[in-house]
Amino acid sequence: MLERFRGNKPAVANPFRELLTFQEEINKLFDDFFRAPKALDDTVAFAPDIDIAETKDAFIVKADLPGMTEKDIEVSLTNNILTIKGERKEEKEEKDKNYFRKERVFGTFLREIQIPKRVQTDKVKAKFKNGVLEIELPKAEEEKEKTVKIEVEK
Repeated sequence: MLERFRGNKPAVANPFRELLTFQEEINKLFDDFFRAPKALDDTVAFAPDIDIAETKDAFIVKADLPGMTEKDIEVSLTNNILTIKGERKEEKEEKDKNYFRKERVFGTFLREIQIPKRVQTDKVKAKFKNGVLEIELPKAEEEKEKTVKIEVEK
């Protein structure tokens, strides 16, 4: 067991706690690295977190957009690039309020997601409920996995 001395008291280092701290730091590093890049200018305030799933028939994209309504969001699809943009409006600021911590982000956002396979653009659906935007992008027929039996000749 490792010991460190602080003043005149020995402190026993917990290797599991140190491993957990190391894992948390690595997770944060990966989260920061793979998060959407920040805009080069100040027009984009934040990038909402998204999940992208693939089923046999469609791609499902979910975006967390708390504090917004469907009127604040615009969704489009061009050349298999799904664009989600919008604005989270700031609450009316009260002049007598002094914040000692303010973490919520307001302003515009833009996310562009490359969809890896062709989709049926005329059948894409989006719905917004409880602060979550869900977009269903049905795959084009030729993109769906098909099993074709091939006869083997003699």
